[in-house]
Amino acid sequence: MSVDTLFSRDTDPGQANGALDVLRSVFGYDAFRGQQADIINHVIAGNDALVLMPTGGGKSLCYQIPALVRTGVTIVVSPLIALMRDQVTALRQLGVRAAFLNSSLGAGEAREVERAMVNGDIDLVYVAPERLVTERFLDLLDRTELALFALDEAHCVSQWGHDFRPEYLQLSVLHERHPMVPRIALTATADAQTRAEIADKLNLTEARVFLSSFDRPNITYRVLPKKSERQQLLAFLRENHPEDAGIVYCMSRAKVEDVAQWLNSQGREALPYHAGLPAEVREANQDLFIKGEGITMVATVAFGMGIDKPNVRFVAHLDPPKSLEAYYQETGRGGRDGLPANAWMVYGMADVVQMRQMMEQSEAAETHRRVERSKLEALLGFCETATCRRQALLNYFGERMAEPCGNCDTCLEPVESWDGTVVAQKALSAAYRTGQRYGVGHLVDVLLGNATEKATQQRHDQLKTFGCGKELSKTEWSSVFRQLVAGGLLTVDMEGYGSLHLTDAGVAVLKGQRAVTLRKDPVVEKRRSVHDAMRRQVGRGGGRSGDGVSRGGARGTLSPADDVLWHALRACRLELARDQGVPPYVIFHDSTLLEMVEQKPLDRQTFARLPGVGSRKLDLYADSFLDVIHKHT
Repeated sequence: MSVDTLFSRDTDPGQANGALDVLRSVFGYDAFRGQQADIINHVIAGNDALVLMPTGGGKSLCYQIPALVRTGVTIVVSPLIALMRDQVTALRQLGVRAAFLNSSLGAGEAREVERAMVNGDIDLVYVAPERLVTERFLDLLDRTELALFALDEAHCVSQWGHDFRPEYLQLSVLHERHPMVPRIALTATADAQTRAEIADKLNLTEARVFLSSFDRPNITYRVLPKKSERQQLLAFLRENHPEDAGIVYCMSRAKVEDVAQWLNSQGREALPYHAGLPAEVREANQDLFIKGEGITMVATVAFGMGIDKPNVRFVAHLDPPKSLEAYYQETGRGGRDGLPANAWMVYGMADVVQMRQMMEQSEAAETHRRVERSKLEALLGFCETATCRRQALLNYFGERMAEPCGNCDTCLEPVESWDGTVVAQKALSAAYRTGQRYGVGHLVDVLLGNATEKATQQRHDQLKTFGCGKELSKTEWSSVFRQLVAGGLLTVDMEGYGSLHLTDAGVAVLKGQRAVTLRKDPVVEKRRSVHDAMRRQVGRGGGRSGDGVSRGGARGTLSPADDVLWHALRACRLELARDQGVPPYVIFHDSTLLEMVEQKPLDRQTFARLPGVGSRKLDLYADSFLDVIHKHT
């Protein structure tokens, strides 16, 4: 894009009559959601704000609209080049004068952006914290008329957070040098400890805090016992997401590459992403994922922050994350457009063992380890809960939900909980009577009375516990031991070949001083059809929230004619995106295409009323999409 194109526009949204006019004319929506209007008006008036809003809740509008209403240049502090690029690309599609300053620009391009800042020929400039705190850039700010400082991904300031960036600690310099310029800090991290640190480290203790609900009602949460994880994943994808884009998280780099290769061998287009890959490979794979349709990214946690793709329809974990904060952030990358998405995870005994081992072997200070231990306990409790998962998740972040959500696995297929005290005592007794030197496999054989060679050689077939557990199957006993380890009643000695040891809490149960409640793992992995969710969503006009498992694509959900139209509209969008070298979603979101399917506008006037169609996109794309609709109506 030329410099002339970048720093010019036909109309000036900044001169519009208020925030709502900008929302309508530039972004193509008729009304704000949630607290957006209050936040935007607060910032436009020149006040500081700390905004805590879930991913997909519309945080970006909270600074983008004030940037177009207030006079001057808005500086957006953003931690990743990919995030800056995506945001700027989307804004330019709307006709907004936006640019970024980072290492991907040549010297000449950077000078053009800097000149535009000083001349007031640009509305938003995205910059990394490392560049912002340099003396050269601070001097540039002194020569620029400033409208606003937006500190995106503000949780990066917290050393307790999962994306800590030390440069964020220096951002208080903005207020010191420009005390009259309002600041807005934004994050999707919900825990109180991180919120307090953001306010303290960024000198925002006097800022008004806007705390939204962290519920993501369009996401369906599901956690399954890990059996054959690859086959479980493939079945999940084939049934729910045959043509959707999504992310599969794995703990290790080697596993990422193996799973990506295996998915490709099964006919699923998949790309690997981890920190060990060359930078050019990571960048190329991320670009393919962002600009493509239906690609699965298999990744470690190195892939995540800054991924602005709104139509990620699933986030799958083949290994659990380290905390509920990380889980919330990672699953929140699904369904950013408000349409249904799946958060799917498999979890097993080996995962519990590995996570506890990593925590105990940490060289961090005891204070930090104590915090990490409590975070792990919360995650394990979430995995093992027999009650509503959404209630458990929100409760962890200090938000209460009065009724079960009806949109997680434990609500859709209620899990039976039972008094497992006697069974737990049998399991603990088996571990104790065999000398606390054996792993789950052998202990289950003892409980079932299997006269294996090991059992007879060690004379364990003579123990009182031998054969005392025949009321449960091998699979059920494995579940019991997993829950006892997760609950801290047993620990696993990895140096002792996985031998199980009783903890103090386990001893108390064995002595009858403490009761144990267990959950029964579902025998059959039931799935709610993606088509049901699609039908409900489309039936009420698309919109920004969903209640189903996943949108998953229209096939089999829409009428045959509408299904053809849906795919034709997607093909049109993809062609336009490829011509411009931009991601398809910056042309229109899936939600806008679905509105086209339902409403079938036949003229520009009706097309202009679709959500997401502002004046610029009406001029650019109406004719192309109207042609498609006419051909299929």
